[in-house]
Amino acid sequence: MSDWPLYLVIAGVVAFAVSSWWGVRKLRARHTRSAVWEETHSPGLGQQKVAVVMNPIKSRSDEARAVIEGECAAAGWVPPRFFDTTAADPGFSQALAAVEYGADVVLVGGGDGTVRVVADILAGTDVAMGLIPLGTGNLLARNIHLDVGDLPGNVQTALFGHQRFIDTARMKVENSRTNAAEEHTFLVIAGIGMDAEVVGDTNDGLKKAVGWLAYTEAGVRHLPGRRKKVSISLDDQPEQSRKIRSVLFANCGLIPGGIDFIPQAMIDDGMLDVVVMSPRSAIGWLAMYWKIVLKHKRNLPVMTYYRSGKITIRCAEPMPTQVDGDPTGSATKVTVQVAPGSLLVRVKDDAEGD
Repeated sequence: MSDWPLYLVIAGVVAFAVSSWWGVRKLRARHTRSAVWEETHSPGLGQQKVAVVMNPIKSRSDEARAVIEGECAAAGWVPPRFFDTTAADPGFSQALAAVEYGADVVLVGGGDGTVRVVADILAGTDVAMGLIPLGTGNLLARNIHLDVGDLPGNVQTALFGHQRFIDTARMKVENSRTNAAEEHTFLVIAGIGMDAEVVGDTNDGLKKAVGWLAYTEAGVRHLPGRRKKVSISLDDQPEQSRKIRSVLFANCGLIPGGIDFIPQAMIDDGMLDVVVMSPRSAIGWLAMYWKIVLKHKRNLPVMTYYRSGKITIRCAEPMPTQVDGDPTGSATKVTVQVAPGSLLVRVKDDAEGD
């Protein structure tokens, strides 16, 4: 039997790899990563005024409320003050009220959206945020190494744990077609392109049934598609043109399923890790998948990494965007910038292990 079909496949793979490599333009990031994860420190407080911004529709919210009240009573503290979110207000006014109350720590009982909104208010203040993860992804909680299923343990950490400063980031979303412009704080990963398509097209019913695995189903449906031309500028350097499926901006890189999607992304290094994904076929997606799963260090032309404190992306046609798993509309321009050490977060004592 002739071997020509095998040779044809090999030739196709080689041609694809060479053409992909040729099409990738190297962007230069001027920064290197600074030292990270300094030792945690104790709040040094006896009595604490505790405020809780709670999403009351989350499962276990009533249980969380009872555990928080019980722990504060056992410590002899003033009873915690609760501020429940609503459909109309996901936490902005509640977080402001918590700060005005004079809270030493604001506990956030909810999912990634609630955490992101409260962080937007607390960033730049000396008020600590404690996480009570009750959502589907619980992205920040995973990245500070909380056990998202251990509600009593998370309450203990939020009330009595150590704390450290972490970075936050903001993404400005502009759409020249509609003249709309908004800014959003994020803590873990924002993006433009296919990742945002997946976030916006994930079935809510399936997400409730199987949790974060629902994103996989949507991801498979969105694998086919064409690359789109964008221009990318790092730290206000000259723009360079790329054809992409997705660009991610990572403050930290651990995602559900225990997958360290961007291992080099650190939550307190004052930098964002930028991932430009430009596969043109199933071969490219498969190569990216194995790189992530096997954590190999071989460079892939279809998946390139950069570090930057500020990123600007422009595109001729509007592309979907997302921050920490929440859709944020379509944009013809996004500007993403890190705010180093801007948020004080309660974490486990270093002696316990992160």
